Amino acid sequence: MPGRGRDTEAAALRAGSRLPAFSGATDDGRPVTDVELRGHPAVLYFYPKASSLGCTLEAREFARHHTELAAAGVRVVGISIDTPGAQARFRSECGLPFDLVADAGGEVSQRFGVRGRLGLARRTTFLVDPEGTVLEVVRSWRPLVHVRRTLARFAARDPRGGPATGAASSAAPVSPDSDVSNASRGTERR
Repeated sequence: MPGRGRDTEAAALRAGSRLPAFSGATDDGRPVTDVELRGHPAVLYFYPKASSLGCTLEAREFARHHTELAAAGVRVVGISIDTPGAQARFRSECGLPFDLVADAGGEVSQRFGVRGRLGLARRTTFLVDPEGTVLEVVRSWRPLVHVRRTLARFAARDPRGGPATGAASSAAPVSPDSDVSNASRGTERR
């Protein structure tokens, strides 16, 4: 299987890239595609393993802020190299109000350049504008960094990804030590 056991970091998307063509299915069999996501901002967050401690923490934190993100028109989709059954259990256990894509074969993770060693997805979040352009890439093993960056980018913003009138972000500003790739800074940290 291509990419199995290999680190695909060289192929990883960067801020400013177009969302790659992809097709996946949710834990209940509904399709999720790049075309379907266009027209509104999206958060595609990849995580290593359903029901693991860090992934549970991250999913529950995204769920806690789901109403706020949905009000800004943002669609949240979690993706991991797990089976549909594992994703369904995970979504049920955590009470998640958003879709989880079961990338059992790892093809979607490979397209996004996040399939790492051991065949697991590396914890990576892609913040995407309504036209399908990657605004920001968050790469960190720390689960809550992904949620904070998502909130900073989208929660206090209008649905087109721009600043909302009179709104202040609830997330802390990015420090030079944060683990993000940001188009405006043009840097990437691990």
